[in-house]
Amino acid sequence: MKINGIPTRTIRAIDNGAAVEIIDQTLLPYRFEKRVLSDWRDCVEAISVMRVRGAPLIGVTGAWAVALAVRENPENEPLLKAAETIQNVRPTAVNLQWAVQKMLATLLPREPSLRLEAALKCAAEITQADVETCRAIGEAGAGLISELYSKLRRPVNVLTHCNAGWLATVDYGTALAPIYAAFERGTPLHVWVGETRPRNQGLLTAWELEQQGVPHTIIVDNAGGQLMQHGDVDVVIVGADRITRRGDVANKIGTYLKALAAADNDVPFYVAAPFSTIDWNLNDGKREIPIENRSSDEVLSIRGVDRSGADITVQLASAREAAANPAFDVTHNRFIKGIITERGVFAPTELCLAYQDVIESMQ
Repeated sequence: MKINGIPTRTIRAIDNGAAVEIIDQTLLPYRFEKRVLSDWRDCVEAISVMRVRGAPLIGVTGAWAVALAVRENPENEPLLKAAETIQNVRPTAVNLQWAVQKMLATLLPREPSLRLEAALKCAAEITQADVETCRAIGEAGAGLISELYSKLRRPVNVLTHCNAGWLATVDYGTALAPIYAAFERGTPLHVWVGETRPRNQGLLTAWELEQQGVPHTIIVDNAGGQLMQHGDVDVVIVGADRITRRGDVANKIGTYLKALAAADNDVPFYVAAPFSTIDWNLNDGKREIPIENRSSDEVLSIRGVDRSGADITVQLASAREAAANPAFDVTHNRFIKGIITERGVFAPTELCLAYQDVIESMQ
């Protein structure tokens, strides 16, 4: 995608893989700055504090973290210790564990002296595969928006939640990929952007859409249901951090409420995600998906800029208040019309059939 008209990716290797360069997303949408991660611990910190965020990008960053760990020490014990730390830094997004395990499966059969070259090659392949996968998700989902336009003969109103655009991936995005693809085809559309408290990732979505020239409007999280009641939402498309084999979906907190409102108002609810987000080992999302609980500070305060553009943090409630901060919730498959993947659009219960070859390869 483009920033100020310049094609840009969220992460790239530099210095022949001695470091990676990321966009520091904790500074967006107020400042666009890049940051160099030259140590696998830098990658862990970036994932933890959400300098990089979004399940696919977290996975790719984890892959490069393993490569940097190999550069530091390719022997089994330090490599496995680093990998354990990397894959557990954020527990809900399965892409991180998937990427780390894919790296280890490539590296461990090799002699330590041969691991660095293999690590750089595998991390680069994971990075490029994410780009191609997200492009395919966009193509698969754009047809849904085009079909709606052909029926409505007016701009299609899409509601999304959190940020599942190119900032959450290496490029193109997941939930926003169909929007970008449809917009590039000339399909008239408009996006309702939920702010997504407490981290306000919706502001990143709005920043992305502005950069690409896509019509959009920011709304408070609780406005989505009211818009659906009045016929102002034609389709909901969100991303995912983990999907079970039966199609239950963990995504940013508040997604479940959007799905309930969509079901009550006959608005189709779609999830867009790559195959690496599907956890074939889990079935019941509510019972089995681990939900990350983050700091209460994210709820009790809010970050922004003042009139001069200086960074400020504002306390919203007394520091003595208790605050719960579950980062994700789970939406049961019965509320989901379809899951958009790089292979097409499937009913949640059709995932196993669509990826039967993948499942068989794991057995």
